[in-house]
Amino acid sequence: MKDTLKHRGMRNKLAELLEAKGITDKKVLNAIKTIPRHLFLDSGFEDHAYQDKAFPIGADQTISQPYTVAFQTELLQVKPNDKVLEIGTGSGYQTAVLLDLKAKVYTIERQQELFKKTKLFFTKMGYRPKKMIFGDGYKGLPEEAPFDSIIVTAGAPEVPKPLMSQLKVGGRLVIPVGVDEQVMTLFVRKSEKEFQKQELGAFRFVPLLEDKN
Repeated sequence: MKDTLKHRGMRNKLAELLEAKGITDKKVLNAIKTIPRHLFLDSGFEDHAYQDKAFPIGADQTISQPYTVAFQTELLQVKPNDKVLEIGTGSGYQTAVLLDLKAKVYTIERQQELFKKTKLFFTKMGYRPKKMIFGDGYKGLPEEAPFDSIIVTAGAPEVPKPLMSQLKVGGRLVIPVGVDEQVMTLFVRKSEKEFQKQELGAFRFVPLLEDKN
């Protein structure tokens, strides 16, 4: 599969749509225009890759809707060289968006089949996260903490405590919280003990599963 002018045109349209839906961060919109989302999907979905929809990617997982990816990324307020922990590598599309923003990305995936597939894909495409780990995202990555920001790309029934503790003071955690439907939640760490919490509307995610490896 190639990345063609037609694909680029479709990406520009997608970015316009996301802007119309309220995404304002130019760097995020630029990443949407740059990253060939169709290459992250099975070829059967190629024609639909630039619709604002989620699609299955195997192992009962999905590639998130572009709006959701842009919305979560915008909330992180990523600056170049920020250390970002991603829980749920999935297809790697969200990872690629973070890399496009020049973040140092540490990403964890708990589905072995998906982990192997995406790792191979990253190598082929030249995407270079700092670390790609097969493991339980609930535990975070204490040996690399603290992080400037943490993004969770699966619905969590509650906020895993280890993730809160691995956030820098001033850091941001974006996580969809809830069982059937999730509320996008932003935590900003104000001090060692204090977190500011903001709820930002309902989304639907595949569940974040604990101890499933």
